[in-house]
Amino acid sequence: MPELSVELRMLAYSALICILLWLPYILARTQAWGLAATAGYPDDPAPLPAWALRSIRAHANWVENLAPFAALVLLAHVGGISNEMTALGARLFFWGQAVRTVVHIAGVPWIRTGAFLVSWIGMVLIFFQVLGY
Repeated sequence: MPELSVELRMLAYSALICILLWLPYILARTQAWGLAATAGYPDDPAPLPAWALRSIRAHANWVENLAPFAALVLLAHVGGISNEMTALGARLFFWGQAVRTVVHIAGVPWIRTGAFLVSWIGMVLIFFQVLGY
């Protein structure tokens, strides 16, 4: 089996984080509401801790950004475009999002925004390579 490119590997790791990131806030819901209420639709649920609410938003950010990142990586792959810039872009996206997730859930301001900017720059780098700039 051929080895995945850096870009596809970063996409796979990104998908894995997105797939797993619902677990922290579901565990928080289960702890705060109990299993039955978590599985159902409670009318008046107990408030969740602030970190759990931030975890929901961090997960939503992954969901929102995974689609354009995947589109760019797959366009590059189908177009046979894999070079130092696309690899750098994929790494910047993944590690920027990973750092953003941790500091977002921890409630650290400013670093979260900077980390998001790093991940956005990663997507822009891939975009320019796909279009041949």
